[in-house]
Amino acid sequence: MIADQAPPSADMVEPAEPGTSMTYRGGKPFRRYLLWYTLAFAAITAVWGGMLGVLLPNQVQMIEFAHWFTGADAGVDLTALNDLKAAVAAGTTIATPEQQRLLGILGDFDAARAQALSVVTSLAVAVTMLVQPVIGVLSDRTRSRFGRRAPWMLFGAVVGSGFLIAVRHAPTIAILALLWTCAQTVLNMIPGTLQTTVPDRIPEDRVGVTSGIGGLGNFAGGIVGGVGAGVLLPVLGLDVIYAYAILVLIGVVGFVVLLRDRPSTELVVPPHRWGTFFRGFLVPLRDHDFRWVWVARIVLTFGYAASTALALYMLQSYISPALSLADATRTAPLLTAASLPGTIVALLLAGRISDRTGRRKPLVIASSVLMAVSMLVPLCWPALPALFLQSILAGIAFGIYLPVDGALFIDVLPDRAAAGRDLGIAGLGSNLGQALGPVLAGQVVALTGGYRGVWAVATVLTAVAAIAIFRVRDAR
Repeated sequence: MIADQAPPSADMVEPAEPGTSMTYRGGKPFRRYLLWYTLAFAAITAVWGGMLGVLLPNQVQMIEFAHWFTGADAGVDLTALNDLKAAVAAGTTIATPEQQRLLGILGDFDAARAQALSVVTSLAVAVTMLVQPVIGVLSDRTRSRFGRRAPWMLFGAVVGSGFLIAVRHAPTIAILALLWTCAQTVLNMIPGTLQTTVPDRIPEDRVGVTSGIGGLGNFAGGIVGGVGAGVLLPVLGLDVIYAYAILVLIGVVGFVVLLRDRPSTELVVPPHRWGTFFRGFLVPLRDHDFRWVWVARIVLTFGYAASTALALYMLQSYISPALSLADATRTAPLLTAASLPGTIVALLLAGRISDRTGRRKPLVIASSVLMAVSMLVPLCWPALPALFLQSILAGIAFGIYLPVDGALFIDVLPDRAAAGRDLGIAGLGSNLGQALGPVLAGQVVALTGGYRGVWAVATVLTAVAAIAIFRVRDAR
């Protein structure tokens, strides 16, 4: 049975305007939507969690290690060398001339891998920055028998999975950066169009709950993706990337097929003009409240991305005692996994509380402050327990932030008829912060020769996010 022949249901209200979507009032249709909305988000964030947290850092380190440690140095033990570096810095040992030579190479290698990883990840985000808002505008105008959003989600899943597989075989940093940029560009067609199905299909009194459940999938997907990569990398090597490509296809195709939208072939859209098209991106930013929520998202994701971009390398070079690459690969995803219980509770409660009280701002401000406090822990205490504590606190903060900030953006939309465009601009804020964070972290390490400054910068940026929300006037 095709979508436009579905029987009527009290739980699902058919669209009054031709070419738009049905509304899920409750019951089985709403529960099915929540399930597949969550699974689709989890699939895409599993890719980010696995690739950004484990697979890309390992791939970059393998390439850079082969460049810096050559010949007889190829068998050097990085863990022992980092422990030697810490002992020399503490004044408990004196390095021999040969050890001094290796420590010099270690410093160059540490800076090179940090900068290379920041280039690979930031270039991809920078290039894809306009993808979500552009696709958002185009999806608002798309007329097809599958609806407005589905064609873009399907294209992103199929083509993006192909580029993911190509990333696995990249032999150099330059090629890796190019292929990961292509993969992330196409995959970024999915989150914005997926999120836009919320204002398309969900009534206002269920937006907070939907954002909370979707946020749970968003966060849990990243954790599962990171832990899975840490567990499977020693067994499958970089071939684990194939599993992530399949996961994206299952999640997105399942959503599109099992939650078929109404055809948008009869959608009425104004004539397309390129000048109006590009000027349209500035419309939501002219709105006072939308602009400040957007700025807050940028600086919070900026600070958070700076603190997490080099997590694998911090485990090897910042904490004392240092971990080996194998131990760091297994431990890095566990840092995020440790935050899962608090995040789940916060996600489930925050969206519901914000719906019942109608208040979003206090929760977003509180989450930003808690995030800033979490950054102070490893700044003052460079040890593995401190990283776990920071992750737990940051997880609770994000659990509060994700659903409520998403709902706040929907509350301050300047034009619900252009929700795809405006939520695409909201996604651009996340992408901008994610692009700037790794670049800043890499430069801090290169300039200071260490990681402590990264935590200091992250503390300031996340605190600024709380201040920005105070400027929002017409939302509670």
